[in-house]
Amino acid sequence: MRTGAIAQAEVKTDEIDAEILANLLRCDFLPEVWGPDGVTQRLRRLTGVRSALVADRTRLKNRIHGVLAGLLVVLPEGGPFTAKGLAWVRGLELPEDARGTVDRFLRLYHAVDAELESLDAQLRTLAHHDDRVRLLMTLPGLAHGTALTLIGALGDVTRFSDGDHAASYLGLTPVVRQSAGKCHRGPITKADSSTARAMLTQAAQHAAEHPGPLGASFRRLRKRNARNVAIVATARKLVTIAFLMLRNDEPYRYARLERVRARLRHVERAVEEAGKPAGARTGRNPGPEPKDRLNRTYARAGLPGARGPQEWPRESDAPSTRPERGSSRRRSMPRRRGGGPGRKRRKWRRDHGLMTRHAIRPQGRRARLAWRSGSDGHEDRFRGRFRRKRRRRN
Repeated sequence: MRTGAIAQAEVKTDEIDAEILANLLRCDFLPEVWGPDGVTQRLRRLTGVRSALVADRTRLKNRIHGVLAGLLVVLPEGGPFTAKGLAWVRGLELPEDARGTVDRFLRLYHAVDAELESLDAQLRTLAHHDDRVRLLMTLPGLAHGTALTLIGALGDVTRFSDGDHAASYLGLTPVVRQSAGKCHRGPITKADSSTARAMLTQAAQHAAEHPGPLGASFRRLRKRNARNVAIVATARKLVTIAFLMLRNDEPYRYARLERVRARLRHVERAVEEAGKPAGARTGRNPGPEPKDRLNRTYARAGLPGARGPQEWPRESDAPSTRPERGSSRRRSMPRRRGGGPGRKRRKWRRDHGLMTRHAIRPQGRRARLAWRSGSDGHEDRFRGRFRRKRRRRN
C-alpha cells in the first residue's frame, strides 16, 4: 500500500490528492473498510437507547437516595425501589420541599421505567427470532440485552481471524509498548463501543460465581490479582468464547440448566404477550431427542447441541510436530512432575553436560554464602541478611 504518498508529497492540493487516491483505488491498493448492515445498525441504535434509559433511571434513583440520605431516613430492607419500597416512599412523612422533590423524581422514574419496559419487550422479541442471540444467552451472565449489544458491536464475526482479534476490537486487550528488548503492558485500550464493554463487565460479575470453567478461571486470577483485573480478564474470556460459539454454531457446553431455561423462557414470554405464538423451534435439530438434559433443552429451543468430549478434535488428528529421527533438534528434557526434588532432571542435565554451578545449591549457611560470592566464605560470612541479624542481636 502506498497511501503514504499523499502525506509525503511536496505539493499538496485537492486535485493531486484525489488523483493519487483514484490511482490507488484503480490498482486495488486501498484496504476495504467493513460497514455494518441494516440489521447491525438497528441493533446498535436500540441497544444504545436502552443503555441511555438505564443510565437515566439509575440517575433518578441516586437523586432520590440523596434526598432521603440528607434527611437521615433509614431505608427499608430490599431498598426503596421494590413494589413495597415505592409504596413506603409515597407514604413517607417528609418536609414540604423534600416531599415535592421526591414526588417529581418519582414521576420521572416511573416514566423512564415504562419506556424502558416497552423497549425491552421489543428487544426480547428480536432476541427470540435471532438464533445468534439465543446461542449467546447460554453463556453465564449474558441475558438478551448483553447478547444483543455484543452482536451489534461485533457485527459479522467472520471478519475476525480469532477471538483475540474480537476482544481487541472491543478494547479489552492491554496496551503494549515495545522498544528494543523492553515490553510494557498497560491498561486496556478501551477502543470501540464503551456500552458493550460495560455490559460485558457486568456479565463477568455474574460469570465469576459460575461453578464451571469461567468461574474457576476468575477465582484463579483473583488469587494473584485485584478483583477488577480479574473481572476484565473474565470479560475478555467471554468475548473469545462468544466468538467461538458464533463461528462454530455451538452453545455453551458448561451452562447451568435452570438459568438457560429461565432466559429462553423470558424472551418467549415477550412474544406470547405481543399476541404471537412463540411455538417450538425444532427446525434445526431433526432426529431423536438427546438423552442429556442440557442438550434436550437446547433441542426444544431450536439450538444446536453441545458437543461432548468424544466429539472434540483429537490431538492424533492434528499434524505431528515431533522432529524426525536423525534431525539436529535437541532432545526434549524430562519434565519435572509433582513437587519432588527433581533428581531425574538434574541427572539428565549432568549426563548431557548441561550442569552449571547454579543447578545445585550447597547446604549450610557458610557454604551457600561462599557459593554465591565465589570465595571461600570467610570475608563474606556476615554479608546481607546475616549481617542484619547480627546487628539486631546487638
